[in-house]
Amino acid sequence: MPDQNALSTYTLSRSIGRGNTSLVRLATNAQGQQVAVKIPHAETLAVQDAAELFGNEVRLTLQFRHPHLVQGFGGTPFGPQAFVALQYYPNGALSEQLQRDGTPLTLMQALRILADLASALSYLHHLGAVHQDVKTQNVYVNTEGRAALGDLGNTYFIAQGGKVSGSPYYMAPEIYHGESSSSASDVYSLGILTYELLTGERPFQGHTYEELMVAHLTRFPQPLSHLNMQVPRNVARLAELALAKRISERPSADVIRRALLTALGETPADEVYETEQKAAEPASRPMGRHGPPARPAVPVVAPEPAQDAAGSRWNPFKRRK
Repeated sequence: MPDQNALSTYTLSRSIGRGNTSLVRLATNAQGQQVAVKIPHAETLAVQDAAELFGNEVRLTLQFRHPHLVQGFGGTPFGPQAFVALQYYPNGALSEQLQRDGTPLTLMQALRILADLASALSYLHHLGAVHQDVKTQNVYVNTEGRAALGDLGNTYFIAQGGKVSGSPYYMAPEIYHGESSSSASDVYSLGILTYELLTGERPFQGHTYEELMVAHLTRFPQPLSHLNMQVPRNVARLAELALAKRISERPSADVIRRALLTALGETPADEVYETEQKAAEPASRPMGRHGPPARPAVPVVAPEPAQDAAGSRWNPFKRRK
């Protein structure tokens, strides 16, 4: 399908989501297909960093092509008519689905979602990119139970550099230290998500940003196999290794993907990375937040809904640096 780069080509209807930086509306494109159109607030466009963050999301969403990344159909990255048209998921984000249903995922459902996310991360890491914000709020599941990772606003190519970012419940220890992001920090976030989906709780808890930081830096999770004896041993072991304090001890996303597919009874195959050339190569002129930082960046805490997937009303994500 050709890109549709003008907001006027979409017929907008009801609002289906509202965040700190943008409004999401259900829309119909020229082909009659339902899509989700994300439109930044005027206040977002008025702040350079926020506007560049949205522009980055549009650019990378349209460049990357993978079945487990939320598909982008068209968009305009900058200016008063900025928007991005995305694949529509009627059930909303996984965080909303878990809250709404009130029942935990089955083992096979959780393994399938995690395998799809590990596949998406393998793709990004193969291209030399990091996502930086793996969490249930950025995961979408279709009616067939297949998952896709969305919200690429904080994603960047490592060769270009970018601002360190993340959400406190999911941030790797090195991010709390203000060090650079890497594929290993994405794997750590995937490890947190693995515990969350397979046990119903995140492995590290806290009532303030500082308490969460101490937990991630100094504490070790209970063995996953003790919390859920149904989890295959290899998957449980890799989830624990994903939460290693040392970057070098964490497995790759692809190793995790293979273990999850094996647990699902599938034969893991090598990923075939078919992508547009422009997605694999860093932009020739880094701009804004994508220019190499002059010094290690202080973590930027990602915005979050006031109520998290576990039902807590405390919102540590209001703290921004």
